[in-house]
Amino acid sequence: MSNPSPDNASIFGRFADALESDWASKARQEQLPPAGSWHTWCYVAGRGAGKTRSGAEWIRARVEAGIARRVHLIAPTAADCRDVMVEGESGIIATAPNHFRPTYYPSLRKVEWPNGAIALLFSSDEPDRLRGPQCDSAWIDELCAMRQPTDTLDMCMFGLRLGANPQCLITTTPRPIKCLKDLLAREGQDVVVTRSSTFANAKNLAKPFLDSILRKYAGTRLGAQELEATILDDTPGALWSWEVLDAYRVKEPPATLRRVVVAIDPAVTSGEDADETGIVVCGVGEDGHGYVLDDRSGRYAPEEWAKEAVAAYRRHRADSVVAEANQGGELVSQNLKAIEANLPVKLVHASRGKVTRADPISTLYARGRVHHVGVFADLESQMTSFTPDFVRSRGNSPDRVDALVWGLTECALDGGDPYFLTWIAREAAKLNAVAVEAASRGRAAFDAAVFDNTVPGRVDPKMPVVKMRAPPTWCGTVFLRNGAKGLIDPDGILAAHDEDVAALRSIGFLPADAEAVAP
Repeated sequence: MSNPSPDNASIFGRFADALESDWASKARQEQLPPAGSWHTWCYVAGRGAGKTRSGAEWIRARVEAGIARRVHLIAPTAADCRDVMVEGESGIIATAPNHFRPTYYPSLRKVEWPNGAIALLFSSDEPDRLRGPQCDSAWIDELCAMRQPTDTLDMCMFGLRLGANPQCLITTTPRPIKCLKDLLAREGQDVVVTRSSTFANAKNLAKPFLDSILRKYAGTRLGAQELEATILDDTPGALWSWEVLDAYRVKEPPATLRRVVVAIDPAVTSGEDADETGIVVCGVGEDGHGYVLDDRSGRYAPEEWAKEAVAAYRRHRADSVVAEANQGGELVSQNLKAIEANLPVKLVHASRGKVTRADPISTLYARGRVHHVGVFADLESQMTSFTPDFVRSRGNSPDRVDALVWGLTECALDGGDPYFLTWIAREAAKLNAVAVEAASRGRAAFDAAVFDNTVPGRVDPKMPVVKMRAPPTWCGTVFLRNGAKGLIDPDGILAAHDEDVAALRSIGFLPADAEAVAP
């Protein structure tokens, strides 16, 4: 048989290329576009389930068919858009056939196909950039990992108005954020949903990866979410709930913050199986409320986490860095100052358990005193899984929560308003759950529980109750003569017995109706 002519060779090459790129013959059913009429397709799947490949192939098919001429590609960050959606191993360029391979222009944030169709790249860090451009096709990747998912989705939908059948694909590992719940509630209307787990794509995943994640996450709530793509309800007894986080979430911090601190919970080791280093940026406003500004946590080598923390310090114009030093001691400070010699570093040592430190912070959240500026998906997943019976286990170290607690505590304990300060330092949760529940319902309920003797063991109802005002520097609890613990309320008032008055006066307490004296 004679060799094919150049023209025939080109035809054979294109034929072989087409066979190799026949996505429909390789994909699982849930990875293919749903039949019927729909506006938004949500592909909710576990890590490594093939979401990115599905998105890239859906975009290519629409572009090649001439349906898509103007495309929007949207990811949590600009780097995600570039490294995953466009240049990733399963992204738009790598999965394109040779005869229809697009060109990427990084400086223009643009991808262009041979037929003239173009895609513009966007990140959820800048949702307002979506206000002007129009499109006929949009692919949003990892919606639940975005800082501003609702704003990003809204701006995308306003621009999705070109052509006869504009459509949007959302590929994401689920988290129980309001934005995703609202979308899923529209299933069967203008939204179609397909679902898949990590294990459905096992044949395309490395065995060491599967073995590792099974060993760490099989049977855990995190595994159910990240691998099985289960949308979890709140963990029973967790110190935080998604409802509370969503209720007090804000888009922007106050124009003026009293303090901004970068809090670090450093990991002892680095590597694939190491704990994360928690790096969380917190501030306190003129209103006395706490604001969570950023979460830069991750698995880093010591020099890497120090660079990340210093970068956060500069980016947010922080006042100081606070770092837990139980494990590394002075090495933690030295590691940071090797990056910036004059960095103001405060080392803190954990003398109480994680739950004890976290509980008063969770109460502040419940009372609407702390606000997340945007969504911090990984941090919030840890928070809503953290329970009072927490026991550290492999793959379950709440490093982000630890950093959060250190940061908000530091903001409050250095110049925060007395109300915020008092509730940070109190220990009511471990003393009496009834008092905590009453406090969450407001001041009147708190007074009734503490002063009207409806809290068991608080005061002896047979003895007269005296209200004493604590010195400004006192907060939390006081041991009374009969062995009970008295709780100082948010206004600095302590319910005590007559027999305790002399001892309380000796340490600076005054009758409640006396004028408070500064220390």
